[in-house]
Amino acid sequence: MNIYSNVMTSLLFIFIISGLVACSQENTHTLITIADARNNKAKFIDIGEPGDSVGDILTFDQPLLDQHGKTIGNNSGTCIRTRVGHSFQCQWTLTFKNGSIQVAGREFDHDTSQITIVGGTGAYLGISGEMESVNNDDGTFTQTLTYRY
Repeated sequence: MNIYSNVMTSLLFIFIISGLVACSQENTHTLITIADARNNKAKFIDIGEPGDSVGDILTFDQPLLDQHGKTIGNNSGTCIRTRVGHSFQCQWTLTFKNGSIQVAGREFDHDTSQITIVGGTGAYLGISGEMESVNNDDGTFTQTLTYRY
């Protein structure tokens, strides 16, 4: 009876773990967006020493495009300069017709940034994951969101 109980417990454990892994893989989604700052450039608010300095604020409100250049929403937020010529600490919202996604984290001036998805509204309520942000050096940023909810 003891062997039977151990076997059944082991099988139940394997079944539960398999189900959890399958669920987490099935619910992972990817969304690629382009933040278009070419016409709606970010505004710099010079707080400290003249020019680029720690504490300066960057605000932006820009069109959000899909991979084909079609407008799918809005990209709006703020950043505070934390390291001159290197990075900002940012928070912003990607707004769509069916809800919004809020992100926050360190945005590098030139490198790829890994930004946390901190929440969402509407169709994105309960979202979690991360966003990879890449400066395309042409006034646009490719934002690849990997998430689940």
